[in-house]
Amino acid sequence: MAPRLAALPTPAAPATEQDWWRTAVVYQVYLRSFADSNGDGIGDLAGLRSRLPYLVWLGVDALWINPHYPSGGADGGYDVVDYRAVDPDYGDVSDLEALVADARHLGLKVILDVVPNHTSDQHPWFRAALENPDGPEAKRYHFAPPSEEPPNNWRSLFGGPAWSRTPDGRWYLHLFAPEQPDLDWRDPAVGDDFEATLRFWLDRGVSGFRVDVAYGLFKDAGLRDNPGAYSPTLFGHGPEQAMTWNQPEVHDVWRRWRAVCDEYPGTMLVGEVCLADLDQVALYSRPDEMHQSFSFRLLKSGWDAGAFGEAVSTALDAFAAVGAPVSWVLGNHDKDRQVTRFGGGAVGTARARAAALLLMALPGSPYLYAGDELALPQAVVPDEAKRDPIFHRSGGARAGRDGCRVPMPWNESPGVGFSPDGAADPWLPVPDGWAEHAVSRQSRDGGSALTLHRRALALRAAHPALGSGTATVRVDGDVLTVTCTGDGETVRCVLNMGPGTALVPGGTLLLASSTAVRPGVLPPDTAVWLLDD
Repeated sequence: MAPRLAALPTPAAPATEQDWWRTAVVYQVYLRSFADSNGDGIGDLAGLRSRLPYLVWLGVDALWINPHYPSGGADGGYDVVDYRAVDPDYGDVSDLEALVADARHLGLKVILDVVPNHTSDQHPWFRAALENPDGPEAKRYHFAPPSEEPPNNWRSLFGGPAWSRTPDGRWYLHLFAPEQPDLDWRDPAVGDDFEATLRFWLDRGVSGFRVDVAYGLFKDAGLRDNPGAYSPTLFGHGPEQAMTWNQPEVHDVWRRWRAVCDEYPGTMLVGEVCLADLDQVALYSRPDEMHQSFSFRLLKSGWDAGAFGEAVSTALDAFAAVGAPVSWVLGNHDKDRQVTRFGGGAVGTARARAAALLLMALPGSPYLYAGDELALPQAVVPDEAKRDPIFHRSGGARAGRDGCRVPMPWNESPGVGFSPDGAADPWLPVPDGWAEHAVSRQSRDGGSALTLHRRALALRAAHPALGSGTATVRVDGDVLTVTCTGDGETVRCVLNMGPGTALVPGGTLLLASSTAVRPGVLPPDTAVWLLDD
């Protein structure tokens, strides 16, 4: 049963059914770590289905599920073996259909993750390509003839070269792990098969897709060297990787996919587009392409009012130029938790709470990663328990992403309610003290991060200026103010990112990230929502 809290404001009128995605609050579920129904230590669809009332209670509009497909297991499900099936670890297609039906009954949309840049090396196409270099399947990947050196200088994002050898000496391209060979989208069979995949799931009632590596797919036709080596730049991939990402042909794929979604009213596409140039990111959300593409600058910005202000204002400008809403991100399955990124401990927690109020005030669609509403820190995972290929391919030089993927803490039992009593050990170990963050505990605490998120989402739904209005951005030293206006009202989100207190002009206090707020005075690392009279 969902926890109970005091009554919250009555929501304003929702967006139209077809345009729900323009302002929707989307909750990202890392399926393997959310809820285990059968005691095998692995989260599954039945477990997620049992927790849908919690998402309704929290106040989100939709859930995005990380890949649920049969997988080779090399990269957290992003190495897909069969795009039109469900991994037995998670259930089967009927379980997903039941989840979608229950979600619809509860007023929730379901978004699936689709992975078009690469497959698993266990995919039937790649296995056939290994067996027959001259067969049609070989044309669906990037192969190069045997030679002493790789065809070019391209690097894997997970470390090392982006080329590996087949048993017969050929080279094949993988911009991620060797178990994830890149597809060659210049072969029409690839696009035809993915259209069939979209229709397969749309026919089962899903409301859209998050598109993995949407800026990839096509590579330079001549396989020319990149002008620079891969490096994890601040905002994403830039001109030093000009031959591997953001090729102009990729936009035709999204026009085709948009046409498919247009046949299913009320469905949408949101793209993972990790590019340094935000104007280029926005082009993926032109009216005939995807409905949204993520703005990652808040996620990749340090705790600084100028950086946050620029992240918000540049995103608003870039997406306004193409008539698309911004999809805002502060956390996901690939990035350390905000509490840890922002300093850890009490300071990091205060900053994460304040940043959450900014995220939920902004016009557009905020994406919450499961556990963000609990202010979870980055978990410490012992090296011997780590699964992430980034850790293993870097020889341990990079910590990897396991720490943001540990099981969700639901209650204060030793197993934190992730699995039934007597279950197998969870697929990633539960850290000591994890129960301190549990849903059951925070739902009883009027000052918890969970309570803050729930109240923020209720206020967002009740005040048109939040989420569906327009916004202006102002930075005064360490203080960031975003003024949101809509339907005749104005709400200011004021965030103090400095070490000292700040004076704030008056207004009716709707919500504060800290109980230490006094009229007109904003402590460090604190945000407020103020309704202008």
